[in-house]
Amino acid sequence: MSTTTTTPTPTRRRPRRRLDASLIVGIALIGVIIIGAVLVASVGRNFFSAGNIRDILTGMSVLGFVAIGQTLVILCASLDLSVPYVVSLSSLIAADLMAGNPANIPVAVLTVLAVAAAIGLANGLIVTKLRVNGFIATLGTGLIIKGYLDTNYKGTSGEVPWEFQLIGATGVGPVPVSTLIMLVVAVAGAFFLARTRTGNHMFAVGGNEQVARLSGIRTARPLIIAHMLCSITAALAGLLLASRLGVGSPTVGTQGGYDLLSIAAVVLGGTLLLGGRGSIWGTIGGVAIFAVVDNVMSVMQVNPFLKDVVRGIVIVAAVAVYTARVTERRRPRFTGPGGPDASGGGVADAQGPDAGKGGVGTPTAVRSQEEDA
Repeated sequence: MSTTTTTPTPTRRRPRRRLDASLIVGIALIGVIIIGAVLVASVGRNFFSAGNIRDILTGMSVLGFVAIGQTLVILCASLDLSVPYVVSLSSLIAADLMAGNPANIPVAVLTVLAVAAAIGLANGLIVTKLRVNGFIATLGTGLIIKGYLDTNYKGTSGEVPWEFQLIGATGVGPVPVSTLIMLVVAVAGAFFLARTRTGNHMFAVGGNEQVARLSGIRTARPLIIAHMLCSITAALAGLLLASRLGVGSPTVGTQGGYDLLSIAAVVLGGTLLLGGRGSIWGTIGGVAIFAVVDNVMSVMQVNPFLKDVVRGIVIVAAVAVYTARVTERRRPRFTGPGGPDASGGGVADAQGPDAGKGGVGTPTAVRSQEEDA
């Protein structure tokens, strides 16, 4: 009688449930608020006073507009360094066309948005048709705008009517109207990414452009739209700054450093700088963290130059956490002749649960990328 021996098959451990990047940003924001409240209380101030909350939300609005558009571009694995110059140009065009007359407000706003859309279209065409890296393409576009501003403007220009200035000066309780408008734009951006085909294609193009192209996606279209929307949101920031200042300024965008700060807020919010994964609400959380940190240091009268040091520490720490999570996720689970790698299971794991069901361009695969984000 023969005896058969059975080799035990390796049991596959269930992967641990990981926190969503947006949830991590929310937890970090709560931690920053708690620490900030303690520090502000140590100098005899109330962090949660209506005036202080209003200051924080006001600081969020301008950077929030720019960061929302920057999120769309980074999701497509590109960058936009022209945003500070678009902000300045938009404030000048708006103030010049309004000229203190409330009747000119609609024409001025529509003109600003049209000019910004044209700049974004130029950026997108340079990146997709001329195959120029997004960093270089938008840097060149920004320098062109900067040259125009330096040549034609020596200081502030135009006049914003009082009716338009109310946007930057009024609020609903402690919440400024500008912040409410920014949140509406954020909701629209989140809906656009989650519920539209172009939004899904942005995730696919950012994840792997070659695979997206082979899946039948026209990869140029999502990237062009992302750059156009990024310039339009930068124009909204310029309109808001014109509303607050009452005039247009050729340096208001560059002085705010909205190019690097918007990228930092996007990365802090959990969006991968290489594209393909991220969310609008994570970006809003990153903007809020920056606003709280800046507010706490202002209340405590910390040296303004130290703000950049603190921002740098926060960014490096956040990227280190996200990098550690991605590295652990990609670590092979089994090795050896009995593991999935020997039978081809490793490939299936690398491609995800939707492998074999369709390419990156299929709705199921794209939806899985959004859930991972």
